[in-house]
Amino acid sequence: MLGFVKEPVVVTAKINVNLVALTVLGLISRLWGLCYPRAVVFDEVYYGQFVSLYMKRIFFVDDSGPPLGHMLLALGGYLGGFDGNFLWNRIGAEYSMNVPVWSLRLLPALAGALCVPLAYQILVELHFSHCAALGAALLILLENSLITQSRFMLLESILIFFILLAVLSYLKFYNLQKHSAFSGSWWFWLLLTGVACSCAVGVKYVGLFTYMLLLATAGLHFWHMIGDQNLSNVSLLCHFLARGLALIIIPMGLYLSFFYVHLALLYRSGPHDQIMTSAFQASLEGGLARITQGQPLEVAYGSQITLRNVLGKPMQCWLHSHTNTYPIRYENGRGSSHQQQVTCYPFKDVNNWWIVKDPGMQQLVVSNPPRPVRHGHTVQLVHGITTRYLNTHDVAAPLSPHSQEVSCYIDYNISMPAQNLWRVEIVNRESDMDVWKTILSEVRFVHVNTSAVLKLSGASLPEWGYRQLEVVGEKLSKGYHQSMVWNVEEHRYGKSQEQKEREVELHSPTQMDISKNLSFMAKFTELQWKILTLKNEDTEHKYSSSALDWITMDTNIAYWFHPTTGAQIHLLGNVVTWASANAAALVYLCLSLWYLLRRRRNIYDIPEDAWQLWMSAGGICAGGWAVNYLPFFLMEKTLFLYHYLPAVTFQILLIPVVLQHLGDHLCRSVLLKSMFSALIVAWFSWVYFVYCTLSPLSYGQPALSPSELRALRWKDTWNILIRKP
Repeated sequence: MLGFVKEPVVVTAKINVNLVALTVLGLISRLWGLCYPRAVVFDEVYYGQFVSLYMKRIFFVDDSGPPLGHMLLALGGYLGGFDGNFLWNRIGAEYSMNVPVWSLRLLPALAGALCVPLAYQILVELHFSHCAALGAALLILLENSLITQSRFMLLESILIFFILLAVLSYLKFYNLQKHSAFSGSWWFWLLLTGVACSCAVGVKYVGLFTYMLLLATAGLHFWHMIGDQNLSNVSLLCHFLARGLALIIIPMGLYLSFFYVHLALLYRSGPHDQIMTSAFQASLEGGLARITQGQPLEVAYGSQITLRNVLGKPMQCWLHSHTNTYPIRYENGRGSSHQQQVTCYPFKDVNNWWIVKDPGMQQLVVSNPPRPVRHGHTVQLVHGITTRYLNTHDVAAPLSPHSQEVSCYIDYNISMPAQNLWRVEIVNRESDMDVWKTILSEVRFVHVNTSAVLKLSGASLPEWGYRQLEVVGEKLSKGYHQSMVWNVEEHRYGKSQEQKEREVELHSPTQMDISKNLSFMAKFTELQWKILTLKNEDTEHKYSSSALDWITMDTNIAYWFHPTTGAQIHLLGNVVTWASANAAALVYLCLSLWYLLRRRRNIYDIPEDAWQLWMSAGGICAGGWAVNYLPFFLMEKTLFLYHYLPAVTFQILLIPVVLQHLGDHLCRSVLLKSMFSALIVAWFSWVYFVYCTLSPLSYGQPALSPSELRALRWKDTWNILIRKP
């Protein structure tokens, strides 16, 4: 029974020495001197702020994309014991001793290093020679721009890693399709494709371009499977469902999980949550939650409320009034009602409080039991401090003459009766009997007499209006634009009928305690919408560029500059590699068109298997370059050279594809093949020479003299920083 112990246990393993060597070289090139410089480098000043917020569990919104990349950077800080205490306010600022620089930069560096063996494996899975695969990996290894970008607390190297992992996983899955369908390895690579695609999108939305490319490729491959008569209908259905599960359902679920973890980590209120709705803010610890704790849930007749406009643009603000009146005449000569101003005020103030009144009763307190206000009920809104009624009438608004003026009614004893009845419409109601709820309900106020809707115009009033935002009655209202929607933020049940007592009450805290927690899906939907629609004002940056500048690398970015030695780090690509990549793309396009024209005439210059290999490699490499580059021509945002790095990575992979094709099919004689091989060796030596020459600008060391820096200014458009003696 125990006879097996008499013989030694032998484990046999195949080790790809090329793969191991490339991985080691990649790690050395990316991890060497990782703590240098011990100062904030370019966009570390941006991403570092989010890492600090993660460490302190403070909520934030970043309009640049989903949270996975930020969480991975924060993971590095967490593993290094970072407490989040550092002021990220200046590029070049020296890191304090509590900042674990090596740990914060580790994950981007590891991702950049692993891109080297991934490039090798992709070419192997595309059925190119190991020599071509080795060339692709070495080109990625010696690419200065990828080295620079992966050695700092930035996201591009992580994005490129997941993109290449997704491509490799799909190719491995596809190559197992014919002989090992539905095997364990088949499922592993298919599922890993979906996971890697989801992670790529979760780091930056530009990862969606490669995801769409792989989905289109998978769709094309499945279309070919439909024509395979050897596959039954049941088998085709299983293949379809497997791909749908792995490439669509699981990535969507994983994408949601990124936000779930993000929201679970960031549970404290901070400066960024002000752009969120009141319901979202109230779900965070501190901030609005501290103010609104204990508020009644249902708005009743007699309730004292503040009304926040849901739009939040140009800034968050609350419905407001004060004793000042509109000017009798505006600067353009138009007249006004000269009644009390109603505005939207961007700060908490006692003049933001309003009382919900039943038009059929005089009392301004909540009855016992409270009578809740429901969808469709008519109310009057009484300004808490001045006790004047919210009113609109057929008088042009001060800055929006096509809309009605909104005021608090003052009886001047003239022929201008009060028009102060408003119908409450709950926009997000589930039924027409819904009760108006604090924070949760989004409501419109429709003027009963004129059908105008209470709206924030967004215009800033002149000095007489204290630069507060204009509120109007919008007569031609179609749909539910957020500028017409309001929600109750602060709420109490009014108890004092006398005005003096009521003013004291308006300043006092609320008493009742009702929880208003949002579901995860509600928070996810709101946060996702904010990320997609929140636009920071794009300003021209010194190092911004256009997409056309990237191909010829007419631009660079100075990442860091030492104040005394003149050592500096620049985002610059290996000019030989980039020029070769452009040439490879052009050769691929011209040869493909030539072959297509010839095949149309039934002239086949290369064997069918070589043609399929040529097209499949082009679909991945040239297609990957196109989908990651061309969309930037349609984007209205500030662009930088690093946006081109995913595209140029695919373009670099195309170089050995084209070179092997030229060597195999166009160099027919032994002499030509020998000359072609010699040219490749000379060309690769040139690539290595440029890598070594630009390395001081990639690693920031050694420091170069002014004359050496001038010698590296190979293009007039490159901004190499030279210290004046």
